[in-house]
Amino acid sequence: MIRLHAVVEGQTEETFINQVLAPELGVRQIFVDAHCVTTGRKRVPLHRGGIRNYQQLKNDLVFWMRQEKGRNVRFTTMVDLYRLPTDFPGYDDCKRKIDPHTRAECMEDRLQKDIQDDRLVPYIQLHEFEALLFSDVHRFEIAFPDRPAEVQKLKAIREDFPSPEHINDQPDQSPSKRILNVIPDYVKTVSGVLIVQSIGLPVLRKECVHFGRWLDRLEQLVAFSDS
Repeated sequence: MIRLHAVVEGQTEETFINQVLAPELGVRQIFVDAHCVTTGRKRVPLHRGGIRNYQQLKNDLVFWMRQEKGRNVRFTTMVDLYRLPTDFPGYDDCKRKIDPHTRAECMEDRLQKDIQDDRLVPYIQLHEFEALLFSDVHRFEIAFPDRPAEVQKLKAIREDFPSPEHINDQPDQSPSKRILNVIPDYVKTVSGVLIVQSIGLPVLRKECVHFGRWLDRLEQLVAFSDS
């Protein structure tokens, strides 16, 4: 049995892990819980969500790791490559890499080295949560049943890229900005999770290779729990 703790960027990612990922991993005896990164400790209650600087993410990871020292405990992250804080370890070097998968892997490797705890399975989402929704744009009809024309526009966007994870991080061209340009009343915390649940993990991991590799690593945690 493995207990997996995830530090995530926002409420949508937290809901995704707790409602979509946790049931799937639970079958494999990997029990997951997630919380948003703490961005303000001077308030009561603590302010969570969004990452303004790298230290906020690091503080949460290190604090949790100090509380949970067992070898049957693992940690992971789910933060966006899009607008990742510029003080992130290796930011400038990794940013030079043209291929987005290589860039994200570079950032994950630098995070691993900076945290210095082999229980961490770092994950940086390409380029943000909404990229997952482009794995099957027809599922937007679940949340927006009266928008066939808009769904076709999203389909055209998807077809312009090799994969959903290649939809880029340029200003006004990130996955969420593209969705909002087509469907202005899209709400990430409501529509986003509903759509991704409808798509399902098998399609997500097939269409989004970097995401799929993360799931592979998480699923293999039990096999290495005694190592």
